[in-house]
Formats: sequence, structure tokens, C-alpha cells
Amino acid sequence: MKTMASEHHDPSQEQKPKPYNSYLKYSSLAIQLAVTMALFAWLGYRLDHYLELRYPVFLITFIFVAFGGMMFQLYRSIDKS
Repeated sequence: MKTMASEHHDPSQEQKPKPYNSYLKYSSLAIQLAVTMALFAWLGYRLDHYLELRYPVFLITFIFVAFGGMMFQLYRSIDKS
């Protein structure tokens, strides 16, 4: 036999996200952005150096590709929230 109290849905009992969860989520995205950009920049630099190019074509290209990929990942992350 169900009681009236068990039938009512109390929104205050729902799990609310803790305030530091979003801080941790976005700070980890910032760290990922920095590490990814640094890695792609290093790979582009090494490739330019290996091919003995005067203009850093791969360095610039890899940085833009990494930035675009991270912005897409950020967009997907925000869209889910």
C-alpha cells in the first residue's frame, strides 16, 4: 500500500550538481586545450624542421587544426550540459 508522501515527487530531493563539478569540468578542458595545442605545435615544428621549410607551414596548420578540434569538443561538451 502506497502512501501519499511516496507518490509526490519532491524536486528538492533530486541530485543537484555540486558547484565545483562545473569548475573542474571546464578547468580540465582548458588543460586539454593547452596540452593539445602544445603537442600539435611541437609536431608541426618538428615536421617543418625535418622538411627544412623556411616558412612554418605545418606549425601554423597544426595549431589551427588543434584549436578547431578543441573548440568542437568544447561545443559538444557545453551542448550536453
